[in-house]
Amino acid sequence: MKTKLLPLAILCGSSALFAGCSDSDNNKIKTPSEKQPVIITEGTQIEVRLLETTDLHANLLNFNYFSDKQDDKVGLVKTAALIRQAREQVSNSVLVDNGDLIQGSPLGDYMAKIKKLADGEVHPVYAAMNTLEYDVANIGNHEFNFGLEFLHEAIDDANFPYISANVFKDDGDDDDSNDEPLFKPYVIQDKTFVDLKGNSHTIKVGFIGFVPPQIMQWDKANLEGKVIAKDIIAMANLYVPKMKAEGANLIVAIPHSGLDVSADKPMAENASYYLSKVEGIDAIMFGHAHANFPGARYENLTDHGIDIDKGTINGVAAVMPGFWGNHLGIIDLTLEYKSGQWQVSQSQSSLQAIYETDENRITTALVNNDAQVESAVHDAHQQTREWVNAPFAKITGPVNSYFALVNDDPSIQIVTNAQTWYTQRIVQGTELDGLPILSAGAPFRAGRGGADDYTSIPSGDIAYRNVADLYIYPNILKVLKLNGAQVKEWLEMSAGQFNQIDVQSNDVQMLINSDFPSYNFDVLDGVTYQIDVTQPARYNAKGEKVSDGQRIVELKYQGQPVAHDQQFLVATNNYRASGGGNFPNIGADKIVVDSPDENRQVVADYIAYQSQANNGEGLNPAADMNWSFAPAANVQIQFPSANSAEAKAYSEQFTHIITTEQVDESGFAIYQLDLTQPQ
Repeated sequence: MKTKLLPLAILCGSSALFAGCSDSDNNKIKTPSEKQPVIITEGTQIEVRLLETTDLHANLLNFNYFSDKQDDKVGLVKTAALIRQAREQVSNSVLVDNGDLIQGSPLGDYMAKIKKLADGEVHPVYAAMNTLEYDVANIGNHEFNFGLEFLHEAIDDANFPYISANVFKDDGDDDDSNDEPLFKPYVIQDKTFVDLKGNSHTIKVGFIGFVPPQIMQWDKANLEGKVIAKDIIAMANLYVPKMKAEGANLIVAIPHSGLDVSADKPMAENASYYLSKVEGIDAIMFGHAHANFPGARYENLTDHGIDIDKGTINGVAAVMPGFWGNHLGIIDLTLEYKSGQWQVSQSQSSLQAIYETDENRITTALVNNDAQVESAVHDAHQQTREWVNAPFAKITGPVNSYFALVNDDPSIQIVTNAQTWYTQRIVQGTELDGLPILSAGAPFRAGRGGADDYTSIPSGDIAYRNVADLYIYPNILKVLKLNGAQVKEWLEMSAGQFNQIDVQSNDVQMLINSDFPSYNFDVLDGVTYQIDVTQPARYNAKGEKVSDGQRIVELKYQGQPVAHDQQFLVATNNYRASGGGNFPNIGADKIVVDSPDENRQVVADYIAYQSQANNGEGLNPAADMNWSFAPAANVQIQFPSANSAEAKAYSEQFTHIITTEQVDESGFAIYQLDLTQPQ
């Protein structure tokens, strides 16, 4: 690994030799202020354990509010037990949180939208975290979802500092030199660590945090005119030398930013790889990607200096512990004193899981609930349960997302219908009235969080937890104006969800591209079309054009082919409208309706309206089947979905979806797709 030199600090140790501290200097004992610097023994070693949580998304307890059941695969209440165990095993440790903390579960929504926070009231997230004595926390992109006022009110009761080095107050001028950080860019803390011989030393540990600069697109409504975001690497190069000059002996970067080894680009979202090349950074505790590092996902990147056995990136110790509290990230460092300076001589990164799953896909919790965290959030948890379970409307049929990636789906249909309904009303009487309206929706819960991460809502009463199940993000509805050519490219990007199927092959072929997140698989309602998966994808998951493939065929509006210059309104959300997902031709300049209303609230209002409009009988959630796959003969195609009796029973209504007895190593049931059958 790359060895780094750390500057000498004035350290104290019971075994150190003091110069000039006897009575030989004119028989005078020096006062403490007159003592000479400690001489540290060459080769002195200190072992330090760095602990990280990330992307908790307000999952405090081992509980799923959507199913209203215990879920031992999630929850800080479990991670907390691992934290306390990990601390007990070592003499020296620090604990950090990477971000995306206050948003993401119904509890987070309840605190921000329903109960809100009175001045001085402690958010349950911080009531829980304060029991764990975090050293520092970083700001994630979802921290901005509820606005700056709520964010500041929430974090002001954290018993630990917040950092973010690339977000600044918007002062309205172009002079970078006078920009004032919104948060502390970094902190340097004096830590008392014990060396391997039992002697105490003071080490100055510096922490620096970062957030994706894309927050200015994703949360434009909350941030525009208030803050600006800068490039992660540029800010690291600015601040890390300052931290060194201020005496930091160990510098820990906490980027809410994933790992992308492609070419370094300004304002990159996933910049952790290039942080490893910033001189002076000794460890990287990253997040945002909801992935595990070290882990198999990164095993083919050895040519880029990534070692998943040691958990290093270009020799720098690194860790990313999943999401929702399912893992604790650990970096064990050895600091060694050589040639008058401290060095990071050894490191080992690892992950500790809160659960395990056996060959029968039975989940077993590996730790008990932490009593202090459980007690701290008890009241907020009960209030959230009451709120999310209160019925407000009815639906006449079940809604699930088990086959949303291979079939038009009611869980998306409700969302797109709601957005169309809203757009029709808001453009009425304006210059936009009369333009065809399309509506974009994606399967947010289609297995991304595991084999149980699917929407499943029975017919009958519907409550807010069901709406949050359909639309899990607090996005804001936006309407774009696009032409037919741009609509087609949007769909071509969405079609990157699928691997190319080779019609000449007799092998079993997997359909779903696991590198393509399901929340980017947009269905556009209002047009009809087919997806030809025998053609190469036109765009990859990063939005880069990789071929001239034409997967979208038979694209029609009201039965007629869509013309390139035909004008459409497209209802979507602020994330997509501002460039999220890197869809071609999509950007804030195309927004023609800058709505202030949340997509999720629009869905709730639509369900309530339609339920009452249907004489109180409820909303019919059936999908209109506006898209399908183009036929493909003589191929064996498979895809994963939920391994449940409910999913298998639901599959029986489709002639082109066939159950198998296969279950993969992650617990997904394997289904077969017959593209010779009508869909």
